[in-house]
Amino acid sequence: MAAGTIRYWAAAKAAAGIAEEPYAAATLAEALDAVRERHPGELSRVLQRCSFLIDGNPVGTRGHETVRLAEGGTVEVLPPFAGG
Repeated sequence: MAAGTIRYWAAAKAAAGIAEEPYAAATLAEALDAVRERHPGELSRVLQRCSFLIDGNPVGTRGHETVRLAEGGTVEVLPPFAGG
């Protein structure tokens, strides 16, 4: 199990009510399950539409259970952004 930081942006930040929090998980799926438990409701709905960066690298379509998290790493939670 690795420990690091989850950072929320835009609608995810508003739904979580915080900008960042620690994680203790081996995979992105485990980290997101813990987030859903801590923040039931709106954040769970927002997460369904989000993209994720792990230490600056996009997760893309990979299964979240296959994405390993590193000690001291960062998970960026990026909801869809309007405009362009």
